[in-house]
Amino acid sequence: MLAIRIIPCLDIKDGRTVKGVNFVGLRDAGDPVELAARYSREGADELVFLDITATNQKRKTLIELVDRIARTISIPFTVGGGIKEVDEISDLLKAGADKVSLNSSIVRDPDLISRAAARFGSQCIVAAIDARRTGDHWNVFTHAGTKDTGMDAIEWCREVERRGAGEIMLTSMDADGTKNGFDNELLSRVSSAVSIPLIASGGAGNKQHCVDAVKEGKADAVLAASIFHFREIEIQDLKTEMARHNISVRLEEAVS
Repeated sequence: MLAIRIIPCLDIKDGRTVKGVNFVGLRDAGDPVELAARYSREGADELVFLDITATNQKRKTLIELVDRIARTISIPFTVGGGIKEVDEISDLLKAGADKVSLNSSIVRDPDLISRAAARFGSQCIVAAIDARRTGDHWNVFTHAGTKDTGMDAIEWCREVERRGAGEIMLTSMDADGTKNGFDNELLSRVSSAVSIPLIASGGAGNKQHCVDAVKEGKADAVLAASIFHFREIEIQDLKTEMARHNISVRLEEAVS
């Protein structure tokens, strides 16, 4: 069994790390370079950087900041936000990203997944999907959660896999920032529908929530933000708790 990954997420606005609830009410959470370095030292398995206003403001992801973070860390690094073209993916990979996260752009142009996977390999392409419950199903939202596409989230997960995405980062907009736990029903439905790795995002408030995302939601990785940013949970403590529940994790010692 592959080890379950613990992934801190840096949501970036105007060069600062921010965190909100249900995609609104953002508050400052610190300097992204300092946070990235801390997470790399403390044993995070990967890091995600999302420029959350890039799509809405029609500007490119902050290449310079990506470069600074990449030079600071020694763990795999995924970057997303406002990426529309294969050449932009190339620029980010050259700046130090290991993977890119694509969201609004692939809803508008699904073939971007195929073109990007063909050029860089599926292992570099993460399909980011923001989903909100609508009645008895979940709809896909884009543009930082402001636009309802009307698309069924489960079907869209199947589609991105078919087109060549190597991984899905699935955020429950209903759970995001609430600290009430992940949407394990949604995670489980998606996990059953696809065969590529699934990152659980949105709702982590304690260690048990992360355990449940793996045990009940069948997630392959757990992504969280504020619980790590504000030191409510230490990464090594979370890994120890997950191991206690017979979940395979990497327990290398943190670097001082």
